[in-house]
Amino acid sequence: MKTMSIYEPAMCCSTGVCGPSIDPELLRISTALDILEKYGIKINRYNLASSPQEFISNTVVNQILTDEGIDVLPIFLVDGEIVLTKRYPNNNELADLIGIPRWVFSASNRTSCCCGGNTGCC
Repeated sequence: MKTMSIYEPAMCCSTGVCGPSIDPELLRISTALDILEKYGIKINRYNLASSPQEFISNTVVNQILTDEGIDVLPIFLVDGEIVLTKRYPNNNELADLIGIPRWVFSASNRTSCCCGGNTGCC
């Protein structure tokens, strides 16, 4: 099973639905990460404001932050190796980075558990 770790800038929340306006990019990435978890990918998200120790204790992340500063955030790691920095990947890139088929993000592949799907989450 692959593990993806994301080190994000200081935010009030990771979903993008807090504060005075919704950040559509954070909302999209949160949805995409939820889909990845359903496919067995372990996701760890670390926010600089709420989990600063994670940024210090991970030597790879600590070094790139020391070298490049906080403008390098977000940092995406797959199985401990940096695969992307400075931006959120689109869904196709995310699938490629984690090594799963791109179709997992297609709308026809998803069902809403409360609107007729049978995923058992309701």
